[in-house]
Amino acid sequence: MLRPAAPPAPVHLSHRARLLIVSAVLMGLFLSALDQTIVGTALPTIVTDLGGNSLYVWVVTAYLLTSTVTVPMYGKLSDLFGRRPLLLIGISIFLVGSALSGLSQNMAELILFRGIQGLGAGALFPIALAVVGDLFSPRERGRYQGLFGAVFGLSFLVGPFLGGYITDNISWHWVFYVNVPIGLAALVVIAMVLPNTRQPNASGNLDYLGALTFVAGVVPLLIGLTMKGVTDAQGQLYGWLDWRVGGLIALSAVILGLFLVVEARAKEPILPLDLFRSATYSAIQVATFFLSFGFFAAVILLPRYYQAVQGISATRSGYMIWPLLVGLIGTSIGAGQLVSHTGRYKRLLIVSAVLLGLGMFLMTHLTAQTGNLPLWTWMLIVGLGVGPSMSVYTVVVQNAVPMSRLGVATSSLTFFRQVGGTVGLAIAGTMVGSSFTTSLPGQLVRAGVPRAVVAHLPRGNSSQLTGVGNLAAALRRALPVPLRGLADVMAQGIHNALGLAIAQTFWLGVIASGVALVAVLVMRELPLRTTMAGHQPPAAMADAAVVATVSEPAVPEEVA
Repeated sequence: MLRPAAPPAPVHLSHRARLLIVSAVLMGLFLSALDQTIVGTALPTIVTDLGGNSLYVWVVTAYLLTSTVTVPMYGKLSDLFGRRPLLLIGISIFLVGSALSGLSQNMAELILFRGIQGLGAGALFPIALAVVGDLFSPRERGRYQGLFGAVFGLSFLVGPFLGGYITDNISWHWVFYVNVPIGLAALVVIAMVLPNTRQPNASGNLDYLGALTFVAGVVPLLIGLTMKGVTDAQGQLYGWLDWRVGGLIALSAVILGLFLVVEARAKEPILPLDLFRSATYSAIQVATFFLSFGFFAAVILLPRYYQAVQGISATRSGYMIWPLLVGLIGTSIGAGQLVSHTGRYKRLLIVSAVLLGLGMFLMTHLTAQTGNLPLWTWMLIVGLGVGPSMSVYTVVVQNAVPMSRLGVATSSLTFFRQVGGTVGLAIAGTMVGSSFTTSLPGQLVRAGVPRAVVAHLPRGNSSQLTGVGNLAAALRRALPVPLRGLADVMAQGIHNALGLAIAQTFWLGVIASGVALVAVLVMRELPLRTTMAGHQPPAAMADAAVVATVSEPAVPEEVA
């Protein structure tokens, strides 16, 4: 049986030109994804060299803040003024920030320049995904969107090695400089080949008040969540009721409430609220938030397990999660291909959420004695569950909105993914500390430490017990002479407690996967559009009222 011809894309270019653009956009996206993993490996050396250990967390936070708050703005502006100028601006700012970060002479400069990097990085992911929406019809997009998920996974594989090698053999400055030649090549191709896809009837009105209230609301939220992972002078994590955490989050809630009021009245809102009347659009945003909520915690906590419990190096710990990344890359590409071939996606997303929940449930059985083979199997299942969300969710969201709102819809998906991951990490960090403190006495006794000794051990700073390095040797130096013979069994008990604490956090992933599954189950599967014009093929005529076209000004689905 003959397969139907590929439906027309909204931007008519030769196949070669489209592939060239996709390659350039993938390079820009790879820069943004790689920057996090490569810099993370080099940060201890950077902080030692620049002498600012107390400011360590702000090197990451500055980038997180600026890259997150600008995501919806770039998406909206790209709808109004076109993808090409915004993408060129974003990559240019990112490269300037990279070069300046490499030139940093102190921590204050590095924090500032990382913030500039983030201002540019906020454009890369959402606009890159929107460009694919401009170049390819919905049925074609899956196979190309899958490559973006693969780039994300590849960055986790390449980043730790590249960051460690450059830092050890060249200089940490080149961790930032390496972005420049790749970014310049992407700039040249995008400037020469990518047409500008500004909507001809788009309004030039900007929602300045909405942008201001959005930034004012998101910044304290992200700072509060970040501070939840910071320790005070006594080495204890700040509590949720501390003003630096709960106070900032409460302030954020009030301002974001005001933001919703502003957006409801704006002519050209940064985040169009009427899009959420689409059950499909809303369900995918909820599913994205919760999948990221569970997945990001796994990606961060598993290397910590390998470093603190198994005692391997930071670089090697990054590679020990290779099964998770292989599963993610494989199913991101495979799911995109399958959706492009069949035009169906709901069952695939249901299976994806179930696999993720199963993988997370298996991870709750993690202990200090878990072997590599079972752990790698569990990680592979998690990766198989996450992969489709990296490609198919974008296709579904783009298919559920009019072309005139492609940028803002795609950027909203990116925003909810980033915030979901940040919230998940904050809660997971709290769970690890609480569970470790609760289970430590019992695990020490099981390891062979006398109950009388355990009862008199000081309570308090657990961060020193859960760090990396040779814990038994550190205990021998710190313990009174009569207790030094217990250093090895105490270290074993501490490792057992930490392994169990990390395992408990994967229940967050189980719950989050369940919520994502419910969201996908209630989602209506809209047929993937086979044309960007207002005409529908016979098979889709029954859904003509709920399928978007270029000319439609409103939400393309039933009002939920």
